[in-house]
Parts: sequence; structure tokens; C-alpha cells
Amino acid sequence: MAILTAGRPAIMQTVAARTGCPGDKNIQMADNSFSDGVPSDSTEAAKNTSNAEKLTDQVMQNPQVLAALQERLDSVSHTPSSYIETLPKAVKRRINALKQLQVKCAHIEAKFYEEVHDLERKYAALYQPLFDKRREFITGDVEPTDAESEWHSDDEEEEKLAGDMKSKLVTDEKEEAAAEEPTPRGIPEFWFTIFRNVDMLSELVREYDEPILKHLQDIKVKFSDPGQPMSFVLEFHFEPNDYFTNSVLTKTYKMKSEPDKADPFSFEGPEIVDCDGCTIDWKKGKNVTVKTVRKKQKHRGRGTVRTITKQVPSESFFNFFSPLKASGDGESLDEDSEFTLASDFEIGHFFRERIVPRAVLYFTGEAIEDDDNFEEGEEGEEEVRAAAGHGVARVALSWPEGGSPRAVGR
Repeated sequence: MAILTAGRPAIMQTVAARTGCPGDKNIQMADNSFSDGVPSDSTEAAKNTSNAEKLTDQVMQNPQVLAALQERLDSVSHTPSSYIETLPKAVKRRINALKQLQVKCAHIEAKFYEEVHDLERKYAALYQPLFDKRREFITGDVEPTDAESEWHSDDEEEEKLAGDMKSKLVTDEKEEAAAEEPTPRGIPEFWFTIFRNVDMLSELVREYDEPILKHLQDIKVKFSDPGQPMSFVLEFHFEPNDYFTNSVLTKTYKMKSEPDKADPFSFEGPEIVDCDGCTIDWKKGKNVTVKTVRKKQKHRGRGTVRTITKQVPSESFFNFFSPLKASGDGESLDEDSEFTLASDFEIGHFFRERIVPRAVLYFTGEAIEDDDNFEEGEEGEEEVRAAAGHGVARVALSWPEGGSPRAVGR
């Protein structure tokens, strides 16, 4: 084979150096016969050449050497791009034409996702009456009827048997005590319990956030109006509390569904590209997003020391409503900022697609068990990515077959 024989001494020396096989010395001898210069006697030179070839042939019969050489040849990069470079100009021209068609496909796909967004908006209006009733049950404004409260679980027979046994053991005194026990209103701490159950959210919550989140009554998703740029708003509804005067805190996520001009082939569906928060009207001394620190200052001239107080940012879930802005002036964000922004996008997407539609299942933990059943690499996997080369962290959304949008990495 030509690829094995060309430059054989040099190749064999490299292979021998890597493998440490018994033929190393012979290979080195063969190589030296070529590196010491041209012998003065032509006959001697021919003899040396013949000996070198014999030694090389002997080494080539060594299985270790052949395996190492084959491994080295196999490791030579044969990328698609290197193959394309070898094609005739006429073929390259046709490939360029295919790329033009692919760009047009990407633009059609973008229109498809815009129509899917319109459809999602339509069905959001159908879901909302059910979500409104959910809020009434949670807050206790409305008590569900017996028919609305009926639910047949898989363990219904076991529960019935346990209930029968319990009823036989309960005394009249205990029944009277239970009758006197106050019944809580609605479902206490419903949304706060979801925050505690979901790792992605619990990591954001600090101890001083918890009393505030216990006042959270509802989370809603609202989509942009028809004809407006794609976006959605998360609304966090709070009952009156001692921390801020807002009844609703909002977070707006801006989206786009169009191929990037610089990289149209990277298009995989709508992307969250930016977000806006809202101003929280904190009551005096109740702002958990800042903390007061004391710092000593020494006067340069007099040498006197004074103590000053200043406010510095504090970690809190409520920083969620003061998000980092995506760079819109062409400047790139640093790596930490890109990660922070991408994480923010993922959380917003998770509220929209998982938490709000399936709140009761995250409250009971059933949805969390379903999420844990997914393994890495399956279609249900969610990833965050930073858009390379654009200086903007983004979350791309795609619609898996038979499902709703999900975040995907690219």
C-alpha cells in the first residue's frame, strides 16, 4: 500500500518511539543509514540501503508495530470540510445551491413556529378559566364541591381499608376534638411549597425570602398580543403583606423566531433573547435584596476614624425581578454574565412550561418524580446555552413531537 511505504523509515521511527517495541534499535539503525550523509562508496551506500529495507520489512512483520501504525493512520483527521475541499468546483457550486435552499427552509421553519405561538396563545385563553378556579381553591375563596373533590387513586382500596380500621379505633372523645380543630383556609403555602420542592427554585430562595413567598397566591403566564413581537410575561400575585406594596410582580421574556443572519443554519426554533423585570416598592427596612454593612474610614490628614454604613446587594430570589440585561450594542458579555443570563432564561422557561401548567403535581411531588425518570441524552433533557459569537446568552425553544416547547442546547 502506497500510504504504508512512502517515507517508511521516518514513519517507522515514530511508531517505534510510541510503542517501545523490540524493534526500536533496528528501526533506529535503519534511520541512521539515511541520516549520516551519502557514503563515499556507492556500493556501500546501496548495501546500506538494502539492509535498511530488509530491517524495515522485518519490523513491518511485527504485529505490535503494524497495530501502532494502523492506529496512527486511523487517527489522521478526515473531517467533512477536508473532504469538501477536495471536490471539483462544479460540485462545490451545487453544494452552495443546497445551502441557499437550506436557508429558505430555516425561514419557513421560523414562520411555522410563529404560527405555533399563535396557537399556544389561543389555547392559553382556554386554560385560563381552569387556572382561575385553581387560584380560588388555593386561596380558599371558593370551596370545591364533592364532585370536584372526588379523586380515584391507584391505592384507593388500601386507603379505604386503612380508613375503616382507623374509624373503628377512634374514640368519641377524639372525634369531638377533631371536630373542634380549626380548618385552614384553602391550601396554605401552596406556591411556597413548590419553591421548596423544585431544586431549580429552592436554590434561589434565602431564609429571609421565605416569609414573603408564603404570601404568593398565584403565578400566571400571559402571551404577547397578536401582531406584537413574541414574548411572554410571568405575573406573581401576592396578597397584602408587610414587605412591599405591589400586588403583582412581573417578569417579561422577549423572544424571536428568525434565523440569525450570521449563522442561519443554527436555527432550532424560537429563542428567549432578553428579559425585563419590574420595580418592587419595598416598605421601609423590608428590602431583602440589599443589606447594610458597617465600614470604618480613617482620615488621611487627621488620622481620625469614623464608622459609616452603606447598602450592598444581597442574594435573594427577588433579584429575579432585576435581571441582567442582554448586550444590545454588539459588545460581548463576560462568561459569568452569560451564564447568569442563560440561567435566568431557563428559569423563566421552566415557570412557563412546567410550573404554571402543572402546579399541583409539583406541589405533591409527582411531577418531580416524572422529571427524575429522564436520563441524560433523552428527548426530555433541558439545557442552557450561550449563543457563541453573539455576546448574548439565549435559550432556544423547540417543540418535541406531541409536546410543548422546551429549552434545548445548541
